[in-house]
Amino acid sequence: MTGTVSAAAAAPLLTSAAKAEVPAATHAKLREAVAISLRINKQPYELSLDTRTSLLDALRDHAGLTGTKKGCDHGQCGACTVLVDGKRVLSCLSFAVMNQGKEVMTVEGLASSDGRLHPMQQAFIDHDAFQCGYCTPGQIMSAIGCVNEGHANSEDDIREFMSGNICRCAAYPNIVAAIAQARDQARGA
Repeated sequence: MTGTVSAAAAAPLLTSAAKAEVPAATHAKLREAVAISLRINKQPYELSLDTRTSLLDALRDHAGLTGTKKGCDHGQCGACTVLVDGKRVLSCLSFAVMNQGKEVMTVEGLASSDGRLHPMQQAFIDHDAFQCGYCTPGQIMSAIGCVNEGHANSEDDIREFMSGNICRCAAYPNIVAAIAQARDQARGA
């Protein structure tokens, strides 16, 4: 065979390509900015975004909150973890427009107004639960979600429910210890 395709074999490809064509006006409409209201770290934000903008890009590029990190941009590393209505969300996999009317919390919103760190942030410092620090914001946000969801009852639970957050520096034992400390502190132990 010389690599040629018969007309009969190519016909289904040609008809499906014709059906897949979308008018240019439709593409242009998709790129039009829409006004959305987000509540981020208890503050209102009015943003004008392309409907395809991820929550991660809205936070970093439009709201100026760069604490949330862009790691893999495929939902595989956890560096972009934020809390949406108290639940862990990978912000690189969530469109910003999907979060209108919801409470989004990033690492910048954790410390109290007097500058006191959130107990999870303090526990990460106490246990040296970071090295390069790139994954730390996502680790902290996921850890808070893990505790709030009731998934931090044992070290094995913590490891299991934090497994979506990757630390390339391998600070995992210290991360687990930090989460256990903050969990115990939250329980009043």
